[in-house]
Amino acid sequence: MLSMEHNDILTRVGPGTPMGELMREYWIPACLPNELKPDATPTRLKLLGEKLIAFRDSQGRIGIMDHRCPHRCASMFFGRNEEGGVRCAYHGWKFDVDGNCLDQPNLPEDARFTDRVKAKAYKVAEKGGIVWVYMGKRKVPPPLPALEVLSLPDDERMVMCHMRDCNWLQSLEGDIDTSHFGFLHVGGVQADDVDPDSMHRWGVLDRAPRYHVKETDWGTMYDAYRPAGPGSHFHRFAHYMFPCFALVPDGTFGNMIQATLSVPLDDSHTMTYVCAWSKRDIALRTLKDGSTIPGAALIRDFLPDTTDWLGRWRLKANRDNDYLIDREEQASGKSFSGIQGIGQQDQAMVESMEGPDEGIVDRGFENLAVSDRMIAITRRRIVAAAQAHQKDGTVPATVDRPELTRGARGGSFVCSDTVDWLDAYAEELRKAQSPAGFLLQAAE
Repeated sequence: MLSMEHNDILTRVGPGTPMGELMREYWIPACLPNELKPDATPTRLKLLGEKLIAFRDSQGRIGIMDHRCPHRCASMFFGRNEEGGVRCAYHGWKFDVDGNCLDQPNLPEDARFTDRVKAKAYKVAEKGGIVWVYMGKRKVPPPLPALEVLSLPDDERMVMCHMRDCNWLQSLEGDIDTSHFGFLHVGGVQADDVDPDSMHRWGVLDRAPRYHVKETDWGTMYDAYRPAGPGSHFHRFAHYMFPCFALVPDGTFGNMIQATLSVPLDDSHTMTYVCAWSKRDIALRTLKDGSTIPGAALIRDFLPDTTDWLGRWRLKANRDNDYLIDREEQASGKSFSGIQGIGQQDQAMVESMEGPDEGIVDRGFENLAVSDRMIAITRRRIVAAAQAHQKDGTVPATVDRPELTRGARGGSFVCSDTVDWLDAYAEELRKAQSPAGFLLQAAE
């Protein structure tokens, strides 16, 4: 059982909170580049509990800043994005992407003090099809993330996002929980329905894997393993990476280049980014006759965007309509959940968790089992990191050495059951395909 104190450490992300301050040591995703057009209307953003605006100026530079004008705190969302900066609609004060005050037109020229006022603006960078923001206190930000997927050729990388009405940890824990795959996603599939040549069929034959879990420089990793015929094991590896990233096991290890980023907007809303190599081999999606597994199709229908703080990338299938669950299909056994789409099945589960605060689960109500070892150890690792940072400013190794994440790869493979799990992982990592040209090597 997780204590209320530790649950608060894990879930609260606003300014001054242990987890919020730890996350601010990292670059985090803010939005997609195509959401911001030069001289277009500013976009409202929420990140780590802060209300911000994002805009792209006349030269294509991106600014992300506190939405309040430093003059009288009117929202810069209503401002004019023009000629290299955003001009407040209240009194015309203008600020560039770095927060510098460019103009104070409501003041006589001899009373202006543009050099002594500045908007609270954050450092911004574009990498891997994502706009990143650094919200920490360092004058010189740490290096940008070095996830393998971010260095893929642009035409071979997919980036998708959607908002979740839940705390970031609920979203992330769904990505590092492996045994649910055999139920929520493919619970209606029998072994005879699957291509006998697919190694992923072993996950259907045995839906109760055993586990190895290990703390790493980047966070934690697990191996869910089960028999795969005489003398062999089927392994599924996945990772948690500070501050809020996961590498999932849902594919073939040799080319499974994918990451899921669960970015806290506030304590009860998360923007989930899925970044993936378009040429990867994913796990079970079709039956042996070539038809799609009922419920496994990729469905991403969105509601129209609104201009409020939480108005972007909201799925049509949501808690208000019970995720469009089809009870007849569920009862027939064709689909274990009756919900269409792998991602939407996950979303329904993590959003359905309830606690005294909307969007944050009451973990004191849980009864963890051996299948939750990765969850328990990851929580412990995150709490320890947040407490260490709060105590003396210690940061996880990947803040300043993001290249350490190149020792991580998610995915599945089959090997001899006499080989140690970490030795098997290191060997598969050595053989893995890396179109980004990375030298992949397991951590010591």
